[in-house]
Amino acid sequence: MPLDLTVDERYAWVILAGVSTGGLTLWQVFNVSRHRAGAKIVYPQLYAEKAEAAASVEAHRFNCAQRAHQNTLENLPQTLFCLTFAGLKYPIAAASLGGLWVAGRVLYTLGYSTGDPKKRLRGEVGIIGQLGKYS
Repeated sequence: MPLDLTVDERYAWVILAGVSTGGLTLWQVFNVSRHRAGAKIVYPQLYAEKAEAAASVEAHRFNCAQRAHQNTLENLPQTLFCLTFAGLKYPIAAASLGGLWVAGRVLYTLGYSTGDPKKRLRGEVGIIGQLGKYS
């Protein structure tokens, strides 16, 4: 049984929102790498050990930057899935919510990377983008 699918021309905005997540995660890679170098944590060590983080502000910041990136990667599959399918019916709303999620992730990463985990809450606006796409 063939599927006849017509995609609104505004779906290009959905694609742009999806592609922007690649830029987000690449920027987070550079952020983690900068903190890794500052903390002198060598590969393949994923995080600074608890004692290292307690003894070094840089190691603690590295752990926070790494966690922000990991959390984004944990949320990315369902975000892209919902963006893709919500965008078929509501392209502008989905793209806007996707952009809001990316902006929230930037704020989340910047806040978390300070070394104060409570500052990650600056990115809470991204939750609106995340939940809106589930509608």
